[in-house]
Amino acid sequence: MQKITPFLWYDHEAEEAANFYVSIFPNSKIVTVTRYPKEAEEASGKKAGEVMTVDFELNGQRFTAINGGPPFKLTEAVSFVIECENQEEIDYYWSRLSEGGEENVCGWLKDKFGLSWQVTPRILMEMIADPDAEKVGKAMKEMLKMKKIIIKDLEEALKG
Repeated sequence: MQKITPFLWYDHEAEEAANFYVSIFPNSKIVTVTRYPKEAEEASGKKAGEVMTVDFELNGQRFTAINGGPPFKLTEAVSFVIECENQEEIDYYWSRLSEGGEENVCGWLKDKFGLSWQVTPRILMEMIADPDAEKVGKAMKEMLKMKKIIIKDLEEALKG
């Protein structure tokens, strides 16, 4: 059993967001959908029967999304890293998650619901952990020029 579950706050898009994420990641599914009871209408501002929470799994990792209303918004202060093995994976996740969202630098993007993701090749993490400070500097300098990470450009930067 997973002991820690990310809990994502949405205004009213929890079910739509969960279905979107489940459609992108392999080994994913909607687990449970709960609805606001009549007794919670006044306190929650939600009507009885509206979706309250959605428990879902992305590649086996459990998440919960709540339709909590407008008081809180998702920010870049929390993001999820997708470690990719190759450019094909980067291209896939980047194109799917950035659709309707906002591309940012260094492999970061915000999806159409405002959730931040880092689409990162495993090799980049190896490059910036290299004990050779010159290699780390070259990799960082090249990465800072990019929005979507291009592995070939990182590798060429290390050569030159």
